[in-house]
Amino acid sequence: MLVKCLEFKTKNGQKVKILDIPVLPLKSPFYFKVNVKLHAFLAEMDFDSKSKTIYSFREYLRKTLKWTEYDYLYNDKELKNNA
Repeated sequence: MLVKCLEFKTKNGQKVKILDIPVLPLKSPFYFKVNVKLHAFLAEMDFDSKSKTIYSFREYLRKTLKWTEYDYLYNDKELKNNA
């Protein structure tokens, strides 16, 4: 699974980092759902008064998605002969 990080500054000038954002192809059945969840996560962070500097998108998806969908996104498939 390929994941990316997003780093930016908020309106207050605080540096924020979001970890473990899955990279999905456009034809993936979960592409739209993950994109919408990311936008909702960013909106939720805007109103969060805790003001943490590092957030895990993986943990957010674990709480909001069904387990089968979460397992499909982050399931590390076993590689044959460690290849």
